[in-house]
Amino acid sequence: MSGGTEGQGMAELAALLADGTRAGICLALLDGRAWTAGELARRAGVAPSTASDHLTRLVRGGLLVEERQGRHRYLRLAGPSVAQLIEHLAGHAPTPSAPTGSLRAATTSAALTYARTCYDHLAGRLGVLMYDALLADGRLDRSSGLALTADGWAWATELGVPVDVLRAARRPVVRDCLDWTERRPHLAGALGAALCRRFTDLAWITQGSGRAVRLTPAGRAALAETLDVPESTLAPVSPPAPTSGRA
Repeated sequence: MSGGTEGQGMAELAALLADGTRAGICLALLDGRAWTAGELARRAGVAPSTASDHLTRLVRGGLLVEERQGRHRYLRLAGPSVAQLIEHLAGHAPTPSAPTGSLRAATTSAALTYARTCYDHLAGRLGVLMYDALLADGRLDRSSGLALTADGWAWATELGVPVDVLRAARRPVVRDCLDWTERRPHLAGALGAALCRRFTDLAWITQGSGRAVRLTPAGRAALAETLDVPESTLAPVSPPAPTSGRA
């Protein structure tokens, strides 16, 4: 493939995400669910016909896949690699300004920053903290590319993670993903997804509003113990006081 052809393909991909509506749709789908076209139209604040045009472009461009059930058209990200691309690009975007308006908006923003799902794994401050703790304990190693160590495999087994499934997975076992709020990596890959499912099964985390995830009191104590970190480091940060948006 010539450099010009490669450049054209990159330009076409960039054009897909250069529109604010299409970018917003992809960010919404980072929760890993399949959304209807109508739900995405309402989320984007555009007419259904406008959303349909944007969705068609995203499907043709390979960023989304669609499934039809009766009259409904469901859409989701095309896979973990697309989710990582969207999160990575968001991590390089200008830092969002402080939330304005109501206390509710500030609280929602703080919850999303603290812990959320990035497609199928944990992100936000909680996800980054887990990544750092696993590195510090030698369960992850990045001396020659990110890898799960023998201690890491044993830890995952003790947690009840199906390690045989991880070994047979087609996606990488571990992968770092640039967190768009923390601007540092959190843990992705097959292990990141398996840990998110396991923490949910154990009721250590529960789904909050949208992509936000709540760490339960029992989960906070258990996660602190298994990560060997002080429980206080897992405490959510209080939301900043909302501003009027005026200087």
